[in-house]
Amino acid sequence: MKIKRNLLLIISFAAVLLVSGCSKQMLVLVEKDEIVDTLNRLFINMDNLQWDEVKELFTGEVMFSMGGEPVRQKSSAIIAAWDKGLKRLKAVHHLAGNYRVTVSGTEADAFCYGIASHYQPNASGRNTRTFVGSYDFHLVKTGGVWKIDSFRFNLKYIEGNKSL
Repeated sequence: MKIKRNLLLIISFAAVLLVSGCSKQMLVLVEKDEIVDTLNRLFINMDNLQWDEVKELFTGEVMFSMGGEPVRQKSSAIIAAWDKGLKRLKAVHHLAGNYRVTVSGTEADAFCYGIASHYQPNASGRNTRTFVGSYDFHLVKTGGVWKIDSFRFNLKYIEGNKSL
């Protein structure tokens, strides 16, 4: 009888450990999914020139780099520069993948490959320019929402009409 009771206690304890471990893993998976969704919304909203939606994805200031040394900038200045550069194009298309996300409490690091294609019909017939590279992000969770506070694009190469 005593052996059965001890065995039952051990099985119960193991079940609690298993469930709590699964719960933690599930929470991490949910956080990672929310982070990837934040990054996908960034690229989709950029393509659609929906700057108010882009602004909601950033903290007020961002460590920002498009290839050089990162500089702390107001997110509104980054968005204004993107608006100026992208609104003259007929179309913009971002494609991201190979996400790697590490969550540590209310902070996270994320990496992904990225391709940005710019399209602008012109007399030369060379209507596209494509940027290929990767992104490094840092995000913080504030008010239950993941926001980007560091953005770095690492260019591998540019293909097409560089004068677009």
